[in-house]
Amino acid sequence: MTQKTYQQILKQIEGLQAEAEKQRRAEVADVIAKIRSAIVTYGLTAGDLGFGGTRSAAAKGATRKKPGRKPGRPRKVAAASGRKVAPKFRDENGNTWAGRGKRPVWLRTALASGRKLEDFAIK
Repeated sequence: MTQKTYQQILKQIEGLQAEAEKQRRAEVADVIAKIRSAIVTYGLTAGDLGFGGTRSAAAKGATRKKPGRKPGRPRKVAAASGRKVAPKFRDENGNTWAGRGKRPVWLRTALASGRKLEDFAIK
């Protein structure tokens, strides 16, 4: 029985690392294909998966179908989507709201207690 040299062992390690990386890439490609299929099948959004955005109707319990939309094609996003705008309302604690979307809890609470929206307007 011959004993391997240090260089032979290093070469074997390099070969095994290359083989492991090749196997990893193949498995990752398979997982990505399964994930994409599930996203299309269930109409999932980035928000459903915990990557921000809003939850889809499917995730909220309703079923949804988008007629005319082909599976696997990205949705069109409005040009202004994701743009930051200057806040229009601020409270004494420094909470702000730009006036877009659902009113934040701090503002709804203040309005419910009798304050007016104009009280929070940034001049």
